[in-house]
Amino acid sequence: MFEILTVCTGNICRSPLAALMLRTRLADLDGVVVHSAGTHGLADAAMTDEAVELAVARGALPDHAAAHRARFLTEQHLASPDLILAMAREHRRAIAELAPARLRSTFTVREFARLAVTLTDEELTDAADAASMTDAAARLRAASALIARQRGLLPPLPDPADDDVVDPFRRSWKTYELSASQLDPAIDAVERVARLAAVGIAVMPD
Repeated sequence: MFEILTVCTGNICRSPLAALMLRTRLADLDGVVVHSAGTHGLADAAMTDEAVELAVARGALPDHAAAHRARFLTEQHLASPDLILAMAREHRRAIAELAPARLRSTFTVREFARLAVTLTDEELTDAADAASMTDAAARLRAASALIARQRGLLPPLPDPADDDVVDPFRRSWKTYELSASQLDPAIDAVERVARLAAVGIAVMPD
């Protein structure tokens, strides 16, 4: 149906947690692919124990969390996703350098949420409908492009770091909890847009 990629640094904390949260939230939608990578991915490394605990607490299956292995982000990984969600601005910059053409589909996950909240369900659905009534990937890309256009319409953040999810790696459990608490509302926003992209498909007659 559509593909979402999440990106952080080592691909062992933030991006796999975000990916597992989205897979869990969107599990009822057929054909949704959510995966992750790291700009300095620790090849084949497992998620940290803390990230696994946070993922399971948010409904992810323990086996799914345990099965994760980190991978290094390449240009090839950026060709097919319909939405690319960086965990911080540094990752968004790295993505833009690898694949400049994907800028309209690339956000930090908190930036995506901040911009998406300024648009109504009707506005997002209209954009998706204009792209396709049958292709969920095209619908998600169209909704994401509308969200991207909000960048030029909204005032800049007083603190640009508010678009980042804090990196908890090798830090305290409290920092892990803070990182996850920043992800929670952002993932809510991604789920909302993803489901709006899927609505047109669900109501199409046979």
